[in-house]
Amino acid sequence: MAPTSVSNARIEKAVLDAHEKQKNKHGGKNADYIPILAQVPSTLFGVSVATVDGQVFTAGDAGYEFALESISKIFTLALVIEQRGPRELRLKVGADPTGEAFNSVLALELHNDKPMSPLVNAGAISTTSLVDAVGPEDRWRQIVGAQSDFAGRQISISEEINASEQATNFHNRAIAWLLRGSGYIYCDPMEACDIYTRQCSTLVTTADLAVMGATLANGGTNPITGKRVIARKNVPHVLAEMTMEGVYTRSGDWAYTVGLPAKSGVGGGLVAVAPGQLAIAAF
Repeated sequence: MAPTSVSNARIEKAVLDAHEKQKNKHGGKNADYIPILAQVPSTLFGVSVATVDGQVFTAGDAGYEFALESISKIFTLALVIEQRGPRELRLKVGADPTGEAFNSVLALELHNDKPMSPLVNAGAISTTSLVDAVGPEDRWRQIVGAQSDFAGRQISISEEINASEQATNFHNRAIAWLLRGSGYIYCDPMEACDIYTRQCSTLVTTADLAVMGATLANGGTNPITGKRVIARKNVPHVLAEMTMEGVYTRSGDWAYTVGLPAKSGVGGGLVAVAPGQLAIAAF
């Protein structure tokens, strides 16, 4: 993949300028339905850009580790597409936006109990169950391994965040049982929900997240390590899902105004991918 045509100096200046311009804006609020996330200082703000030729530019709190949360969905999706192919993923989970909230049960009812999108909770739990594994720990090892390959370093779980989420994830457990009833989950429902919760509880920095996104921008090869993480032919399927459902019910507005495939997470992270060029991550 050819390096970005924008000079490193211009990218670095853009990152620093963006951080300086936005650092004193404090709109929104922490998610409070996961207790530990409510405790994260809302003044933290980091920005990173990683290019396809392996350059990383950062500003602000770019070294702060935060919960990956729903951004994890794109990396498990990539793993499953790599293992089973895009056709099987589409048949067994779906590949369309739901038009409903990310944790909606209504979306299942409206679409004959099929999850539709692998980037909403129902579809993500179903996707997690499709990882080709011999048991829960093998499933977990593969998922955190995929995250690590995308990031170019070993990614670890926060046991504290995981415990907080496992104690409050009743809605996701209900979704998992609904999927079991309709035949759209492919391992034990509570195993799938447990592993899904774990994958959301891993820790990354914006620098990590930018490299993870840049791996997609670079056609599936990590620009830092040089390791091929997924086949080039599978990358467009992941980016298509990010475009359609990456920021949920705001995905249309995002595509219209920003135009880059993206994925948000309730942990405060956001990644956007400019194919063939770079990825931008913020927290």
